[in-house]
Formats: sequence, C-alpha cells, structure tokens
Amino acid sequence: MPSTLLVYLHGFRSSPRSSKAIMTGEAVKALSNSINSIEWYCPQLLASPKESMDMVTTHIDQSKADRMVVIGSSLGGFYANYLAEKYGCKAVALNPAVWAARELAPHVGMMTSYDSDEPFDFRSEYIDELRALQVDAITDPQRYFLIAAKGDELLDWREMEAFYPDARQLILEGSDHGIADYEDHLPQVLDFISAK
Repeated sequence: MPSTLLVYLHGFRSSPRSSKAIMTGEAVKALSNSINSIEWYCPQLLASPKESMDMVTTHIDQSKADRMVVIGSSLGGFYANYLAEKYGCKAVALNPAVWAARELAPHVGMMTSYDSDEPFDFRSEYIDELRALQVDAITDPQRYFLIAAKGDELLDWREMEAFYPDARQLILEGSDHGIADYEDHLPQVLDFISAK
C-alpha cells in the first residue's frame, strides 16, 4: 500500500495548534485510507532554525513512506523550500517568508509564542542559520504550489509570486498573513497533495 509522509511546518512564533495546522491535519487524516496511507507530522519547531531542520530531517530519514509532501506557513514555507529541494518532493507554501533571514533580522531578542505567551530567545546566530538554509531559486516549479495573499500585512506577496516562477499559484485578492479564508482553499491543497 502506498504511503505518504505529510510534513506541516508552522510559522514563526506559531505552533502545531495553529488553525491552519489543525484544519489541514483533520482534512489529511480524513484522506488517509486503506488505499493511501498518510502519515501526519506536525512538530513544534524550535527557536534555532538549524535544530528545527535537524529534528525534521531526522524524522523524514526514519520514515518508511513512499513519498513526501511538505506544507509550510510563513517561516514554515521557507523551511518547506529547503526540504523540497533537499528531498525532491512537493511543497505547498502558504504566505512563505522566502527571504527569512532578512525578514526576521529585526526580531532578534526575547519573543513570546502566539498561543501560549511562552517566552523564547531568538538569537542573532539564528539569522546565520537561516542564511545557511536559504534556497535562492527553486529547481522544479511543478513540485510547488504557492498560496499568497495580497492582504498579507507582514510579507510582500509580489516577492512570493516572483520566487515561484511557473509554479502553481493561487494569489488571493485580500485575506491576510494567517490566510483567514484558508478553509475555502484547502480543497486545492488536498488536490495538490493527492496528485502523484
């Protein structure tokens, strides 16, 4: 029986409890059946980008799945680019921070998580770790699906659009950084995941 490892990576200061992560996880579990088994992996990422990717790649390397798809939101979209290029797999990028080191450089210092108010230290060396993970250009546009919102209040949708030339793109007229209307677009995400 074919199996798929589905990796969902949340954004900066977010968690696996984000609404998009929960919504996607429930939809994916409903897709998993006796014909196609889907392993859902949505870890709490660490403050250190290097440690986060070490943790995720260890899980991927131990997985017995036949194929893999990565979904990433914001900073998770940046990580999804890295993993899609490393493993040659498909990726869905949701308002991705395509130039994460530049975007996050102003945020060095003590931060709190959105849904727990738990403090964490976002250190200056993490910016260098992000630079080390930077994908400058995607190699196979057919493997990527971008969802970008023109109403994103944190990141520029035009940079996202330019980063994924010839890839499947859904540019939303309004919406916001969190993609408040994500539920409306989830069927397209599931179609992209399911298509071989």
